[in-house]
Amino acid sequence: MGKKTIRIGIVGAGANTKSRHIPGFQAIEDVEIVGVVNSTPESTEKVARKYGIPQTYAHWQELVEDPEIDAVMIGTWPNLHCEITCMALEAGKHVLTEARMARNLDEAQKMLKVSKARPDLIAQIVPSPFGLKYNQEVIKLISQKYLGKLREVVVVGADDSFWDYSKKLHWRQDKEISGNNVLTMGILHETLSRWAPPTERVFAQCSTFEPQRPSAQGQGNADVTIPDSVQVVSRLQGGVNAIYHLSGSILFGPGLQIHLYGSHGTIKVHFTPEEKIFVGHMGEDELKELHIPKEEEGGWRVEAEFIGAIRGEEIVHHTDFATGVKYMEFTEAVALSCEKSEPVTLPL
Repeated sequence: MGKKTIRIGIVGAGANTKSRHIPGFQAIEDVEIVGVVNSTPESTEKVARKYGIPQTYAHWQELVEDPEIDAVMIGTWPNLHCEITCMALEAGKHVLTEARMARNLDEAQKMLKVSKARPDLIAQIVPSPFGLKYNQEVIKLISQKYLGKLREVVVVGADDSFWDYSKKLHWRQDKEISGNNVLTMGILHETLSRWAPPTERVFAQCSTFEPQRPSAQGQGNADVTIPDSVQVVSRLQGGVNAIYHLSGSILFGPGLQIHLYGSHGTIKVHFTPEEKIFVGHMGEDELKELHIPKEEEGGWRVEAEFIGAIRGEEIVHHTDFATGVKYMEFTEAVALSCEKSEPVTLPL
């Protein structure tokens, strides 16, 4: 006899939902995607036909209220994450929401509060995919004191993703939609938080090089309300210094990387164009790329983890709401520091 079927409803079927979440759920035994609602009736019908989803809805509230649905996957932009999450949890549904958790710390804390009121339900955030491949290897090296005492951290997320200001305003450049998260700051900080101590203080400066872009809604220009560049100097617990270089407006930038510098060694993880790990220890002449057996590599298993947690077979490792609130607090602190031009101490 099979397990009880878990029935999934999807709110928002964007690129990540279609490439990862729908195939991920459809590959799990005794899991059915039974309903979907997207941004327009036309796109809703298109997704339903393509993926064989039997039920469509005119509005996301109808899906959330449907008693036939056990769990809700939220694939919308961040501006709807809080409202849909809270309503779904209050309706007795498990929730998997796309990252970022929310637009700001207030929304994230509200989501956490509602989830705590329903401890019988699983509340999970889609994690940063960066570092999943070598996550356990980095943790193992740190636990074995490969670094010695951690001294400095460098977080790099710098490329030309928004360099061409003739392109239409992207939703990630609109604070009303994206909130306080800037560029790849949140996704890289989430990855770093798996390997480094919590942040105690930040001092940030932000720049917007092109204040307007062609509007995504029609004719004319729209204001860019998310910075094109942010530089952060921070202090982590234990006296560790950290620097963040984040930009979407530079040519031939270094891409996405995290560096961990210790008293005895160094670990560098490059995420683009593909994930690689480089290590170097005292007494050696240069960094070397580290290769581990395929069976020891980590990877994407978000949908399986969500279903496993619902069934009581495992816990949520990547990423629960409490962890999400912590990275939302960091992005909030950076936004406050940019606004006030002064250091901000954590926790807020």
